[in-house]
Amino acid sequence: MSSLTRIIQCVPNFSEGRDLIKIEKLVDPFRGKEGIKLLDYKRDEDHNRLVVTVVGEPIALKEALLKAMEIAITEIDMNVHTGQHPRMGAVDVIPFVPVKNVTMAEAVVLAKEYAEAAARLFNVPIFLYEKAASSSERENLANIRKGEFEGMAVKMSSLEWQPDYGPNQPHSTAGVTAVGARMPLVAFNVNLDTPHIEIANKIAKNVRHLSGGLRYCKAIGIELKDRGITQVSMNMTDYTKTPLYRAFELVIIEARRYGVNVVGSEIVGLLPMAALLETAEYYMGIEDFSVEQVLETRIME
Repeated sequence: MSSLTRIIQCVPNFSEGRDLIKIEKLVDPFRGKEGIKLLDYKRDEDHNRLVVTVVGEPIALKEALLKAMEIAITEIDMNVHTGQHPRMGAVDVIPFVPVKNVTMAEAVVLAKEYAEAAARLFNVPIFLYEKAASSSERENLANIRKGEFEGMAVKMSSLEWQPDYGPNQPHSTAGVTAVGARMPLVAFNVNLDTPHIEIANKIAKNVRHLSGGLRYCKAIGIELKDRGITQVSMNMTDYTKTPLYRAFELVIIEARRYGVNVVGSEIVGLLPMAALLETAEYYMGIEDFSVEQVLETRIME
């Protein structure tokens, strides 16, 4: 990776978290390829979702993503897909994140180039979101995904929800894909010691920005049936302005209203080190802390 001059991150989300054979097929296009590096992939059976984190040079990344999408369309049938996480397509979302020597404007260009190519090759409708969005109503991914796979045909029958690329109706098995450019996102989930999803939903509603909660926080309630608990699943879209500890503490406060306790949390995929350092600094009450005091930071200089 040190030889790469331009680095962009991509975190494609696939609607498959249970079939290990399919998951390995989806991940394979990112392994051992020149110009890209597979950093992480995590599957979740309850969400029935696979989150892959890969970095690389724009052209190489685009080629690997097109191959992965081809595999997803072949292997995943949304007509039989079930899971706790909202979804609308076999390849649900593809965000591009500028990392090194790549501007946000260039990430937007790459998102549009990929979306045009994918729609043309696979006949899948694609919406642009976040910084690449074609209108303010499409900046928020939740607005695009509302209705999910089952409701997309009706939704897309209106002029307001015609896709940016591809046909005006969902692919019969692969559904719809969203492609965008954004800041680094932290997928942060907080687990609750209650099996009642309605409580998790109420807490999520009070935490997320859309309902008057924290800015740069998206949240939904999710059942973890195999563990008999629920979860407030959050996407922190700008951890520099709304830190993780603030979201964690607000979930604790809201949970108390229902006699519910927080029993743990998890990070899905990768996150910037600064997001954890800020949280550690808060809980430990460290004064005048600097990232330069982190050993690994100095070694990598």
